[in-house]
Amino acid sequence: MKKTILTVTAIASIALSGCVTQSINTMQPFQEKDLSSSVKSGALVQKTNTFFVIDDSSSSMSEVYEGTGFSGQTEPTKHVVGKELMTRMNKTIPDVTLSSGLRTFGFGPCTSWSFTKLNQPVQSYSSASFDSAINTLECSSGGTPIATAFDAAKTDLASAPGNIAVILFSDGHNYDISPASNVKALKEQYGDKLCVYTVWIGNEKEKGGRAVLQRLSDISGCGFSTTASAIASSDGMADFVSKAFFKPGVIAEKDSDGDGVVDSKDKCPNTPKGAIVDKVGCWAFHGVMFAHDSFKISKAKSDNSALFVNAVKVLKLNPSLTVEIQGHTDSQGTEEYNQGLSERRANAVKEKLVEKGINPARLTTKGFGELNPATSNATAAGRAHNRRVQYKRTDM
Repeated sequence: MKKTILTVTAIASIALSGCVTQSINTMQPFQEKDLSSSVKSGALVQKTNTFFVIDDSSSSMSEVYEGTGFSGQTEPTKHVVGKELMTRMNKTIPDVTLSSGLRTFGFGPCTSWSFTKLNQPVQSYSSASFDSAINTLECSSGGTPIATAFDAAKTDLASAPGNIAVILFSDGHNYDISPASNVKALKEQYGDKLCVYTVWIGNEKEKGGRAVLQRLSDISGCGFSTTASAIASSDGMADFVSKAFFKPGVIAEKDSDGDGVVDSKDKCPNTPKGAIVDKVGCWAFHGVMFAHDSFKISKAKSDNSALFVNAVKVLKLNPSLTVEIQGHTDSQGTEEYNQGLSERRANAVKEKLVEKGINPARLTTKGFGELNPATSNATAAGRAHNRRVQYKRTDM
């Protein structure tokens, strides 16, 4: 009986050795980077639906962390740095629909005298609820039964919706048994929907642990490994969250005037609503209106042209709209001649619009000759495209 009591006492003594409790409030304030705008714009597209953190609360995490990024009033332990990183991650995650869970491993009072402990079952994520889960990580003690934690995760994740990110915070040091086979079994169970991300919280003497964590991420085939110092800053943590929870999206380019041509390709901004435009966003009549060396608009072409009908419609629908009618030519002929021809073309279109009931006071004309080609004059098709009249609104 006495021997049994001594054995239990000895085990408790070993488990308690290195057991440390330290508040993360000694850290300097962390200002998270806002990722919400990137999500709303489509620059980031959600790829992870559940994240499940596995925390190393073994005795080696009780040692002082010697890396960078976590200065404060006291020298933090690796355990405290892990909690701080989870807190910073939690602050950085934007407002998206997620599920989350948290499991830790070690032994002693820190894990309720078990080798691994489920601190938060997989549940609907909120920043507040996950913060509460982080606060249950009160200390670090015992050995390093990480394999047990990954085994338990197979059951923990049974109800996890969608794609899963398993995130391990550890120094990769003194593992009782290599967890490689356990990570492989977890991956085989959940397949392509599961990725493993590892964060190394180690010191120089434990740098071999970084390679261990890298191998665990490699097993999943879709995760990656990083370090505590790399993700300590606002930018570093934002990069980690962006890559673990999201994938790059395609940002829809802005079309300010709503003419169907994005701003970066729109050579004629502020086109009035409803106007039919060409491929560069200009409200214009091209070669169909004018033959070579001509400013005459045939009745058949003008009255039946969808572009001409559209111009009349837009002007009538917008009674306050005023426009400058701009004439252009191809490069054949002299500059002086082409200047006059472009002016005659602008005036010809003005006359047609006035015939259709448009107040001439709303219309001004200007010729540009051959100076502003819309495309190359090297081909007959290009020259026809450059024989044009286009509109520029003057009421803005």
